[in-house]
Amino acid sequence: MTDADFIRGLPKAELHLHIEGSLEPELMFELGRRNGIALPFKSVEEVRAAYAFSNLQDFLDIYYQGAGVLLTEADFHDLAMAYFRRVAADGCRHVELFFDPQTHTDRGVPFATVIEGLTAGMAEAERDLGVTSSLILCFLRHLSEEAAFETLAAAEPWLDKIAGVGLDSSEVGHPPSKFARVFAAAKAKGLKVVAHAGEEGPPAYVWEALDVLHVDRIDHGNRALEDEGLVKRLAAEQMTLTVCPLSNLKLCVVDDLKAHPLKRMLGLGLKATLNSDDPAYFGGYLGENWTQTAEALGLTRAELVTLAKNSFTGSFLPEAAVKQRLAEIDAYVAGAA
Repeated sequence: MTDADFIRGLPKAELHLHIEGSLEPELMFELGRRNGIALPFKSVEEVRAAYAFSNLQDFLDIYYQGAGVLLTEADFHDLAMAYFRRVAADGCRHVELFFDPQTHTDRGVPFATVIEGLTAGMAEAERDLGVTSSLILCFLRHLSEEAAFETLAAAEPWLDKIAGVGLDSSEVGHPPSKFARVFAAAKAKGLKVVAHAGEEGPPAYVWEALDVLHVDRIDHGNRALEDEGLVKRLAAEQMTLTVCPLSNLKLCVVDDLKAHPLKRMLGLGLKATLNSDDPAYFGGYLGENWTQTAEALGLTRAELVTLAKNSFTGSFLPEAAVKQRLAEIDAYVAGAA
């Protein structure tokens, strides 16, 4: 069995996936036609050419532009199912997907439209593909905390369908502490909390995510490696890091995939996981992130198994479901030996 085949069959979860970031140019055009929206691109090829960005803000500009074609429940359902079909083929068994309601409600799309469309796709994926999933509502950090509170209030009728809240969008200049009160309110409602920190922002943002927001997971976390004391704390607490190698490469967080710190993270005892972030924009879904990173860094099968197990133990699945998935991994590895 080749390493690529081993990776494809290895049961795994994805913990860092922005569903709006899985909008492929072909679907963007299809939804644009369906909804009568004129796009500023003449062809799929023009869209792909526009994906030649090199930093987070340039990416976000086109990301928000593309999301403008999403208007109806059917649109959000189709977006979700297109992603689930791709990721099911990569051996993914569970996804905790981010969604950005403010991206849509600020355009006049009702919160209900977004969440009902996504949850319909999630139910279909579990029924037809065997992929379970949960939702993490992300607040856009370039907007105000007041706007985040409004979004949390809008989510109230659907809190039973939401596992947690997160923090994404432009990191630099928008520290986690800006959202301390709304995160405390979310925790008080029984929601899990996660935050993007240490992607382009400094290690201080990771400290804030831990000590001010009291997060259950750190999304990205690469720059934590610049602070020895922070690394020791993350390792001691076994704080899950949702690492996204191809995203880091595309946004020039690293210059070469061979220089990516994932293998070093594992060596330092950090609880790292492998994820795709915004796969339509960053050159690869979950499977590509696993295979390309494994080849570039020379990851061993033992390290691959550790990453797979981390993806479930770092998830928000119930304990019994985690144990079941870990047993599936052990059975798979034994069969592949």
